[in-house]
Amino acid sequence: MKLLLDRLQAGEILVGDGAIGSMLIAHGLEPGQCPDMITLEEPDVIAAIGREYLEAGAELLTTNTFGASPAKLADYGLDDRAEEINRNAVAILREVAAGEAYVSASCGPSGRILEPYGDTSEEELYASFERQMSAVTDADVICVETMSDLREAALAVRAAKAMQPDKPVMATMTFDETPRGFFTIMGTSVTDAIAGLLEAGADVVGSNCGNGLEKMIEIAGEFRAATSSPVLIQSNAGQPVLVKGAVHYQEGPDFFAEHTPDMIAAGASIIGGCCGTTPDHIRAVRKVIQ
Repeated sequence: MKLLLDRLQAGEILVGDGAIGSMLIAHGLEPGQCPDMITLEEPDVIAAIGREYLEAGAELLTTNTFGASPAKLADYGLDDRAEEINRNAVAILREVAAGEAYVSASCGPSGRILEPYGDTSEEELYASFERQMSAVTDADVICVETMSDLREAALAVRAAKAMQPDKPVMATMTFDETPRGFFTIMGTSVTDAIAGLLEAGADVVGSNCGNGLEKMIEIAGEFRAATSSPVLIQSNAGQPVLVKGAVHYQEGPDFFAEHTPDMIAAGASIIGGCCGTTPDHIRAVRKVIQ
């Protein structure tokens, strides 16, 4: 396969995969169960999800390691298994991808709050991310995602670059719309996020989660207006609503297909999905891009 960054710099639009968490729930994840342990306990489920996205046309497959930093796994008493979980998650998707897609190692928020607002030091959090990043040697790319705290995101990016200097690093943050524009819950603007992530070493920047497709198109436009770097956008399938006691996402595959040209026009380089999206959403996006 061509190198990911070479393709992006040549102007190609790539297709990411969709939600992992909601797919795990559909496959039987129980409330309170550690999602990342499914990698070790039911590897066939992880492989099946990856295969569904590959068959739908995804060119990047995301590992089930969103919460697999030692700091986050400590919530389940599993911090001593961080390397094992991350290593196996990459191996599963490496076999599924079989050279037809890039394996993207996911790294999400730790759930900790940095000093002085919380009780976690930057040194502690960096060490946690170092352990996670040290175990994803066989991934093609690392994706630091769903971040709200720019300091935490930057620590994860720096750890990725330190432990895997030959790999591209993508970094996305989650924004809310306010009367003053789009900001993370920690008060970081799009332009500040871009500056901080690029300074930390990110090769691709963008946003995921928190918003449906139309708001994400606006966010993509703000990213493109402020940077020439590749932009990754992974929208939710709308905002979740309860229907007869079950969570339902209102933006279906046809809606994603209809708005994919707008997302491309806004400047997105990689288009995938987040909460509520399925292989059918990714298939619809892929058809439009093709």
